[in-house]
Amino acid sequence: MISLAACQYHIDLLTSWEAYAAHLSALCEEAAGQGARLLLLPEYAGLVLSGQLPEEQRGDLQASIAGIQPLLPRWLELCEGLAQRLNVYLQPGSLPVLDADGRYRNRAWLFGPEGNLGSQDKLIMTRFELEQWGIAAGQGLRVFDTELGRLGILICYDNEFPLLARRLAEAGVDLILAPSCTDTEAGFHRVRVGAQARALENQIAVLQAPTVGLAPWSPALDENIGRAALYVPPDRGMPSSGVIAESVELCPSESRWLYAELDLAEVRRVREQGQVFTRRDWPLQFDEARLALRQS
Repeated sequence: MISLAACQYHIDLLTSWEAYAAHLSALCEEAAGQGARLLLLPEYAGLVLSGQLPEEQRGDLQASIAGIQPLLPRWLELCEGLAQRLNVYLQPGSLPVLDADGRYRNRAWLFGPEGNLGSQDKLIMTRFELEQWGIAAGQGLRVFDTELGRLGILICYDNEFPLLARRLAEAGVDLILAPSCTDTEAGFHRVRVGAQARALENQIAVLQAPTVGLAPWSPALDENIGRAALYVPPDRGMPSSGVIAESVELCPSESRWLYAELDLAEVRRVREQGQVFTRRDWPLQFDEARLALRQS
């Protein structure tokens, strides 16, 4: 049994490194104090670092992401230190990272008691990221082997594309972490429906964590809404809805953790003894006879 914590992360204005570090540390200490071994924060949670920039700079879309780049090494050190000190696995959300080719990519790291385990880039970009922000797509999927199990990360929009999760499932991933950032209820539900579908199709678990709240000081994170949740395939021994736990409020006034217990052995059991075998039967949909259009 794994104790998980997914954060509805409220976008607060933290104008100094000390304030930010204290904020993130207290948040992680709270979850670890409740027994959580895996902590998930949302997509672009790292952009809260831009609150430390001068007001004019943090209010400019391009200048804000450029301005946080010098803070990245210190941020990575902080996150790694928290994971090690608290003996947890921490996915502290994502943030735009400037690569050697001069392009920004939306990157999420995973830290554990053993240190920095690596990162996963967002692979399919939204219109906002492409058209207004100039964030480039990453390449390739990463599998993370941990003492809790084999994990993967699909950032927000990536959860809406079935083949990405399928590739992770085929690589042995039992739990997908889905950090998300959506500015409308419809956007949240698009990611939620995608995450639940990925859990159903692959008979795995998906943990989602969203940004919440209003941040008029940030052109990137100005409006945020969504529920944290843990999704599993609806089947024998699982909730009939496929939802183990879900936040009550869509947009709380402060950051809140959703706590849940997950038995990956039970998730694997569904693949072998479930009422349906969606994971096993996945290739059947590609049979040409089934795909053929028939004339009435």
